[in-house]
Amino acid sequence: MGAKVNGTVAAGWESVREEFEAFVAAEAHSPEAQLAVHHDGRRVVDLWAGEDTGADTLTGVYSITKGAAYLVVALLVQDGVLDLERPVSAYWPEFTGGGKERLTVRQLVSHQAGLLSTPEGFDYEEIADDALIAARLAGQKPYWEPGTAYGYHAFVIGALTGELVRRATGRSLPQVYEERIRAPYGLDLYMGLPSALEGRWKPVLDMLPTPEQLAAAQAGGAQVPELLPVAFNAHGKQPMDLVVYANHPKVKALGPASAGGIGTARGVARLYAAAIGEVDGRAPLLEPETAAEFARLHTPGEDRVTAEPDHFGLGFEQQPAVGPRAFGHSGAAGGLGWADPATGLAYGYTRRRFGFPGGAAPENVPLTAAVLRIARGPGAGAAAGEAAQA
Repeated sequence: MGAKVNGTVAAGWESVREEFEAFVAAEAHSPEAQLAVHHDGRRVVDLWAGEDTGADTLTGVYSITKGAAYLVVALLVQDGVLDLERPVSAYWPEFTGGGKERLTVRQLVSHQAGLLSTPEGFDYEEIADDALIAARLAGQKPYWEPGTAYGYHAFVIGALTGELVRRATGRSLPQVYEERIRAPYGLDLYMGLPSALEGRWKPVLDMLPTPEQLAAAQAGGAQVPELLPVAFNAHGKQPMDLVVYANHPKVKALGPASAGGIGTARGVARLYAAAIGEVDGRAPLLEPETAAEFARLHTPGEDRVTAEPDHFGLGFEQQPAVGPRAFGHSGAAGGLGWADPATGLAYGYTRRRFGFPGGAAPENVPLTAAVLRIARGPGAGAAAGEAAQA
Protein backbone atom coordinates (compact mmCIF):
# COMPACT_ATOMS: atom_id res chain seq x y z
CA MET A 1 0.00 0.00 0.00
CA GLY A 2 3.06 2.23 0.25
CA ALA A 3 3.10 5.71 -1.26
CA LYS A 4 5.42 6.62 -4.12
CA VAL A 5 8.95 7.64 -3.14
CA ASN A 6 10.27 10.77 -4.86
CA GLY A 7 13.60 12.57 -4.84
CA THR A 8 17.25 11.80 -5.46
CA VAL A 9 20.34 10.34 -3.85
CA ALA A 10 23.97 10.91 -4.79
CA ALA A 11 25.96 8.13 -6.42
CA GLY A 12 26.89 5.54 -3.82
CA TRP A 13 23.91 6.33 -1.58
CA GLU A 14 21.35 4.21 -3.44
CA SER A 15 20.95 1.76 -0.55
CA VAL A 16 19.45 4.53 1.58
CA ARG A 17 16.76 5.03 -1.04
CA GLU A 18 16.14 1.27 -1.07
CA GLU A 19 15.73 1.26 2.70
CA PHE A 20 13.37 4.24 2.55
CA GLU A 21 11.31 2.58 -0.22
CA ALA A 22 11.07 -0.64 1.79
CA PHE A 23 9.80 1.22 4.85
CA VAL A 24 7.22 3.21 2.86
CA ALA A 25 5.99 0.08 1.06
CA ALA A 26 5.41 -1.68 4.38
CA GLU A 27 3.42 1.16 5.96
CA ALA A 28 -0.31 0.60 6.30
CA HIS A 29 -0.91 4.34 5.81
CA SER A 30 1.10 6.92 3.95
CA PRO A 31 3.61 8.39 6.46
CA GLU A 32 3.89 11.70 4.58
CA ALA A 33 7.62 11.57 5.31
CA GLN A 34 10.78 13.38 4.22
CA LEU A 35 14.43 12.29 4.57
CA ALA A 36 17.52 14.40 3.97
CA VAL A 37 21.15 13.60 4.72
CA HIS A 38 24.30 15.70 4.38
CA HIS A 39 27.80 14.26 4.27
CA ASP A 40 30.71 16.66 4.77
CA GLY A 41 28.38 19.57 4.07
CA ARG A 42 26.97 18.17 0.82
CA ARG A 43 23.38 16.92 0.57
CA VAL A 44 23.52 13.29 -0.55
CA VAL A 45 19.99 12.12 0.24
CA ASP A 46 16.81 14.05 -0.59
CA LEU A 47 13.71 11.84 -0.50
CA TRP A 48 10.03 12.21 0.29
CA ALA A 49 6.90 10.08 0.15
CA GLY A 50 3.21 10.72 0.64
CA GLU A 51 -0.07 11.52 -0.98
CA ASP A 52 0.13 15.16 0.07
CA THR A 53 3.79 15.83 0.93
CA GLY A 54 6.45 17.29 -1.33
CA ALA A 55 10.11 18.14 -0.94
CA ASP A 56 9.35 21.58 0.44
CA THR A 57 6.21 20.81 2.46
CA LEU A 58 6.45 22.46 5.88
CA THR A 59 4.93 20.86 8.96
CA GLY A 60 5.23 20.75 12.74
CA VAL A 61 8.45 19.07 13.91
CA TYR A 62 7.77 19.04 17.67
CA SER A 63 10.89 18.56 19.81
CA ILE A 64 13.24 18.67 16.86
CA THR A 65 12.79 22.39 17.60
CA LYS A 66 14.74 21.87 20.82
CA GLY A 67 17.85 21.06 18.79
CA ALA A 68 17.69 24.48 17.12
CA ALA A 69 17.15 26.14 20.51
CA TYR A 70 20.11 24.32 22.09
CA LEU A 71 22.29 25.33 19.16
CA VAL A 72 21.53 28.96 20.05
CA VAL A 73 22.54 28.29 23.67
CA ALA A 74 25.71 26.51 22.53
CA LEU A 75 26.71 29.49 20.38
CA LEU A 76 26.18 31.90 23.27
CA VAL A 77 28.25 29.72 25.58
CA GLN A 78 30.95 29.51 22.91
CA ASP A 79 30.88 33.32 22.59
CA GLY A 80 31.20 33.79 26.36
CA VAL A 81 27.79 35.46 26.60
CA LEU A 82 26.47 32.62 28.78
CA ASP A 83 28.51 30.90 31.49
CA LEU A 84 27.45 27.33 32.19
CA GLU A 85 28.59 27.54 35.82
CA ARG A 86 26.79 30.76 36.74
CA PRO A 87 23.42 30.62 38.50
CA VAL A 88 20.47 31.26 36.23
CA SER A 89 19.37 33.89 38.76
CA ALA A 90 22.49 35.94 37.94
CA TYR A 91 20.89 36.62 34.55
CA TRP A 92 17.24 36.31 35.63
CA PRO A 93 16.83 37.71 39.16
CA GLU A 94 13.16 36.66 39.45
CA PHE A 95 14.18 33.02 39.08
CA THR A 96 14.12 32.22 42.80
CA GLY A 97 12.47 30.06 45.45
CA GLY A 98 12.67 26.38 46.27
CA GLY A 99 16.39 26.27 45.49
CA LYS A 100 16.06 27.72 41.99
CA GLU A 101 18.42 30.55 42.90
CA ARG A 102 21.26 28.00 43.10
CA LEU A 103 20.52 26.28 39.79
CA THR A 104 23.30 26.78 37.25
CA VAL A 105 22.90 27.35 33.54
CA ARG A 106 24.39 23.89 32.95
CA GLN A 107 21.78 22.31 35.21
CA LEU A 108 18.90 24.23 33.64
CA VAL A 109 19.80 23.21 30.11
CA SER A 110 20.15 19.56 31.18
CA HIS A 111 16.57 19.33 32.50
CA GLN A 112 17.40 19.60 36.22
CA ALA A 113 15.21 22.58 37.19
CA GLY A 114 12.17 20.58 38.32
CA LEU A 115 9.87 23.12 36.65
CA LEU A 116 7.74 20.88 34.48
CA SER A 117 4.57 22.96 34.49
CA THR A 118 2.21 24.77 36.82
CA PRO A 119 -0.36 22.84 38.92
CA GLU A 120 -3.18 24.02 36.66
CA GLY A 121 -1.30 23.45 33.40
CA PHE A 122 -1.57 25.63 30.28
CA ASP A 123 -4.23 25.96 27.61
CA TYR A 124 -3.21 26.04 23.94
CA GLU A 125 -3.02 29.83 23.78
CA GLU A 126 -0.76 29.88 26.83
CA ILE A 127 1.56 27.03 25.92
CA ALA A 128 2.27 28.73 22.60
CA ASP A 129 3.70 31.75 24.45
CA ASP A 130 7.21 31.14 25.82
CA ALA A 131 7.36 34.53 27.55
CA LEU A 132 4.16 33.77 29.47
CA ILE A 133 5.42 30.29 30.44
CA ALA A 134 8.72 31.71 31.70
CA ALA A 135 6.99 34.38 33.78
CA ARG A 136 4.73 31.82 35.45
CA LEU A 137 7.52 29.35 36.15
CA ALA A 138 9.95 31.94 37.58
CA GLY A 139 8.32 31.75 41.00
CA GLN A 140 6.85 28.25 40.68
CA LYS A 141 7.63 25.64 43.34
CA PRO A 142 9.80 22.94 41.70
CA TYR A 143 8.70 19.31 41.58
CA TRP A 144 12.10 18.37 43.09
CA GLU A 145 15.02 20.30 44.54
CA PRO A 146 16.68 21.89 41.51
CA GLY A 147 19.99 20.31 40.60
CA THR A 148 19.40 17.07 42.51
CA ALA A 149 17.56 15.12 39.79
CA TYR A 150 16.54 15.50 36.18
CA GLY A 151 13.40 15.01 34.15
CA TYR A 152 12.34 15.84 30.62
CA HIS A 153 10.87 19.39 30.58
CA ALA A 154 8.95 18.56 27.42
CA PHE A 155 6.96 21.74 26.76
CA VAL A 156 8.72 24.34 28.91
CA ILE A 157 12.48 23.93 28.48
CA GLY A 158 12.46 26.25 25.46
CA ALA A 159 10.67 28.92 27.50
CA LEU A 160 13.15 28.63 30.37
CA THR A 161 16.26 28.69 28.21
CA GLY A 162 14.62 31.33 26.02
CA GLU A 163 14.18 33.69 28.95
CA LEU A 164 17.82 33.08 29.89
CA VAL A 165 18.83 34.03 26.34
CA ARG A 166 16.65 37.14 26.43
CA ARG A 167 18.12 38.31 29.73
CA ALA A 168 21.69 37.74 28.52
CA THR A 169 21.35 39.24 25.03
CA GLY A 170 18.31 41.52 25.00
CA ARG A 171 16.96 39.44 22.11
CA SER A 172 14.46 36.58 22.18
CA LEU A 173 15.71 33.08 21.41
CA PRO A 174 13.78 32.98 18.10
CA GLN A 175 15.34 36.32 17.15
CA VAL A 176 18.86 35.09 17.85
CA TYR A 177 18.12 31.87 15.98
CA GLU A 178 16.82 33.81 12.98
CA GLU A 179 19.77 36.19 12.90
CA ARG A 180 22.63 33.82 13.70
CA ILE A 181 21.47 30.52 12.21
CA ARG A 182 18.29 30.31 10.16
CA ALA A 183 18.60 33.29 7.81
CA PRO A 184 22.37 33.04 7.08
CA TYR A 185 22.04 29.37 6.13
CA GLY A 186 18.63 29.66 4.46
CA LEU A 187 17.19 26.94 6.67
CA ASP A 188 13.67 25.65 6.11
CA LEU A 189 13.21 25.36 9.88
CA TYR A 190 11.29 28.15 11.58
CA MET A 191 10.39 29.28 15.08
CA GLY A 192 7.25 31.07 13.96
CA LEU A 193 6.00 30.38 10.43
CA PRO A 194 6.28 33.47 8.19
CA SER A 195 2.87 34.33 6.73
CA ALA A 196 4.37 34.29 3.23
CA LEU A 197 5.07 30.55 3.64
CA GLU A 198 1.59 29.58 4.82
CA GLY A 199 0.83 27.99 1.46
CA ARG A 200 3.62 25.44 1.94
CA TRP A 201 2.37 24.32 5.38
CA LYS A 202 0.50 21.06 5.82
CA PRO A 203 -0.99 19.86 9.12
CA VAL A 204 0.31 17.06 11.30
CA LEU A 205 -1.97 14.01 10.97
CA ASP A 206 -3.28 11.64 13.63
CA MET A 207 -1.71 8.25 14.21
CA LEU A 208 -3.59 5.38 12.56
CA PRO A 209 -2.36 2.28 14.39
CA THR A 210 -3.07 -1.14 12.97
CA PRO A 211 -5.21 -3.56 15.00
CA GLU A 212 -2.03 -5.48 15.81
CA GLN A 213 -0.32 -2.34 17.12
CA LEU A 214 -3.33 -1.46 19.24
CA ALA A 215 -3.46 -4.94 20.70
CA ALA A 216 0.24 -4.87 21.51
CA ALA A 217 -0.09 -1.49 23.22
CA GLN A 218 -3.07 -2.63 25.29
CA ALA A 219 -1.32 -5.87 26.25
CA GLY A 220 1.74 -3.94 27.40
CA GLY A 221 -0.15 -2.18 30.16
CA ALA A 222 2.88 -0.12 31.16
CA GLN A 223 2.41 2.08 34.21
CA VAL A 224 2.58 5.80 33.44
CA PRO A 225 5.21 7.60 35.55
CA GLU A 226 3.62 10.09 37.95
CA LEU A 227 5.18 13.20 36.44
CA LEU A 228 4.74 12.29 32.78
CA PRO A 229 1.24 13.88 32.46
CA VAL A 230 2.56 17.02 34.14
CA ALA A 231 5.50 17.41 31.78
CA PHE A 232 3.30 16.78 28.74
CA ASN A 233 0.59 19.20 29.93
CA ALA A 234 -2.00 16.44 30.28
CA HIS A 235 -2.88 17.18 33.91
CA GLY A 236 -4.81 20.44 33.62
CA LYS A 237 -8.33 21.44 32.67
CA GLN A 238 -7.46 21.26 28.97
CA PRO A 239 -5.27 18.15 28.52
CA MET A 240 -2.85 18.36 25.64
CA ASP A 241 -3.66 16.78 22.31
CA LEU A 242 -0.34 16.73 20.46
CA VAL A 243 -1.88 16.98 17.01
CA VAL A 244 -4.06 19.93 18.02
CA TYR A 245 -0.99 21.57 19.57
CA ALA A 246 1.21 21.39 16.46
CA ASN A 247 -1.60 22.63 14.19
CA HIS A 248 -2.79 25.41 16.48
CA PRO A 249 -2.60 28.84 14.79
CA LYS A 250 -0.81 30.49 17.71
CA VAL A 251 1.77 27.70 17.98
CA LYS A 252 2.44 28.07 14.25
CA ALA A 253 2.72 31.84 14.55
CA LEU A 254 4.97 32.02 17.62
CA GLY A 255 7.01 28.84 17.24
CA PRO A 256 7.60 28.00 20.93
CA ALA A 257 11.16 26.73 21.28
CA SER A 258 10.29 23.50 23.09
CA ALA A 259 8.17 21.89 20.40
CA GLY A 260 6.53 24.47 18.13
CA GLY A 261 8.92 24.63 15.18
CA ILE A 262 7.85 24.27 11.54
CA GLY A 263 10.20 22.77 8.99
CA THR A 264 11.30 20.23 6.42
CA ALA A 265 13.79 17.38 6.58
CA ARG A 266 16.04 19.47 4.36
CA GLY A 267 15.99 22.23 6.96
CA VAL A 268 16.73 19.85 9.84
CA ALA A 269 19.64 18.16 8.07
CA ARG A 270 21.13 21.48 6.98
CA LEU A 271 20.90 22.81 10.55
CA TYR A 272 23.01 19.93 11.83
CA ALA A 273 25.36 20.09 8.85
CA ALA A 274 26.04 23.75 9.66
CA ALA A 275 26.58 22.91 13.33
CA ILE A 276 29.53 20.58 12.69
CA GLY A 277 30.97 21.39 9.28
CA GLU A 278 31.44 23.82 6.46
CA VAL A 279 28.29 24.58 4.46
CA ASP A 280 28.39 26.79 1.36
CA GLY A 281 31.81 28.13 2.36
CA ARG A 282 30.75 29.05 5.90
CA ALA A 283 32.76 27.75 8.84
CA PRO A 284 31.07 25.33 11.27
CA LEU A 285 28.86 27.03 13.84
CA LEU A 286 30.34 25.00 16.69
CA GLU A 287 33.97 24.55 17.57
CA PRO A 288 34.82 20.87 18.22
CA GLU A 289 35.19 21.49 21.95
CA THR A 290 31.75 23.09 22.17
CA ALA A 291 30.12 20.28 20.22
CA ALA A 292 31.79 17.68 22.47
CA GLU A 293 30.67 19.44 25.66
CA PHE A 294 27.06 19.70 24.55
CA ALA A 295 27.03 16.07 23.38
CA ARG A 296 28.49 14.34 26.44
CA LEU A 297 26.25 12.71 29.06
CA HIS A 298 25.27 15.16 31.78
CA THR A 299 22.76 13.52 34.09
CA PRO A 300 23.37 9.85 34.88
CA GLY A 301 20.45 7.94 36.36
CA GLU A 302 16.74 7.64 35.67
CA ASP A 303 14.60 10.39 34.21
CA ARG A 304 11.99 11.50 36.78
CA VAL A 305 9.45 12.15 34.00
CA THR A 306 9.88 9.28 31.53
CA ALA A 307 11.57 6.69 33.82
CA GLU A 308 14.08 6.12 31.00
CA PRO A 309 17.85 5.84 31.48
CA ASP A 310 19.51 9.16 30.84
CA HIS A 311 20.44 10.04 27.30
CA PHE A 312 20.82 13.82 27.56
CA GLY A 313 23.86 15.93 26.95
CA LEU A 314 23.41 19.66 27.39
CA GLY A 315 19.84 19.65 26.11
CA PHE A 316 20.62 17.57 23.03
CA GLU A 317 19.79 13.88 23.07
CA GLN A 318 22.74 11.56 22.69
CA GLN A 319 22.61 9.28 19.64
CA PRO A 320 24.13 5.94 20.68
CA ALA A 321 23.00 4.32 17.43
CA VAL A 322 25.25 6.77 15.60
CA GLY A 323 28.31 7.21 17.80
CA PRO A 324 29.68 8.67 21.05
CA ARG A 325 30.14 12.17 19.62
CA ALA A 326 26.75 12.40 17.90
CA PHE A 327 23.99 14.70 19.17
CA GLY A 328 20.51 15.68 18.07
CA HIS A 329 16.84 15.48 19.03
CA SER A 330 13.74 13.52 18.09
CA GLY A 331 10.20 14.78 17.61
CA ALA A 332 6.88 13.38 18.82
CA ALA A 333 5.46 12.52 15.38
CA GLY A 334 8.46 10.31 14.58
CA GLY A 335 10.96 12.81 13.24
CA LEU A 336 14.64 12.95 14.11
CA GLY A 337 17.64 15.19 13.51
CA TRP A 338 21.27 14.58 14.40
CA ALA A 339 24.87 15.42 13.63
CA ASP A 340 27.94 13.22 13.93
CA PRO A 341 31.30 15.01 13.88
CA ALA A 342 33.10 11.65 13.55
CA THR A 343 31.59 10.85 10.14
CA GLY A 344 30.58 14.33 8.96
CA LEU A 345 26.96 13.18 8.74
CA ALA A 346 23.86 15.30 9.35
CA TYR A 347 20.45 13.62 9.29
CA GLY A 348 16.95 15.06 9.05
CA TYR A 349 13.73 13.05 9.03
CA THR A 350 10.17 14.31 9.35
CA ARG A 351 6.76 12.72 9.09
CA ARG A 352 3.35 14.35 9.12
CA ARG A 353 1.49 11.18 9.97
CA PHE A 354 2.21 10.30 13.61
CA GLY A 355 4.20 7.09 13.80
CA PHE A 356 3.41 4.33 16.26
CA PRO A 357 3.94 4.53 19.21
CA GLY A 358 5.24 8.12 18.97
CA GLY A 359 8.71 9.54 19.48
CA ALA A 360 11.55 8.75 17.09
CA ALA A 361 9.86 6.37 14.65
CA PRO A 362 11.21 2.81 14.29
CA GLU A 363 12.20 3.34 10.66
CA ASN A 364 14.97 5.65 11.85
CA VAL A 365 16.90 2.54 12.98
CA PRO A 366 17.38 0.93 9.55
CA LEU A 367 17.67 4.32 7.84
CA THR A 368 20.43 5.36 10.23
CA ALA A 369 22.20 2.04 9.77
CA ALA A 370 22.10 2.44 5.98
CA VAL A 371 23.52 5.95 6.17
CA LEU A 372 26.31 4.87 8.51
CA ARG A 373 27.32 1.90 6.36
CA ILE A 374 27.99 4.19 3.43
CA ALA A 375 29.74 6.95 5.38
CA ARG A 376 32.02 4.53 7.19
CA GLY A 377 32.98 2.69 4.03
CA PRO A 378 33.55 -0.98 3.20
CA GLY A 379 33.64 -3.33 6.15
CA ALA A 380 31.58 -1.00 8.36
CA GLY A 381 28.20 -2.56 7.61
CA ALA A 382 28.07 -4.97 10.54
CA ALA A 383 29.26 -2.35 13.00
CA ALA A 384 26.72 0.17 11.76
CA GLY A 385 23.88 -2.32 12.04
CA GLU A 386 24.87 -3.32 15.55
CA ALA A 387 25.14 0.32 16.63
CA ALA A 388 21.74 1.19 15.19
CA GLN A 389 20.12 -1.62 17.14
CA ALA A 390 21.73 -0.53 20.43
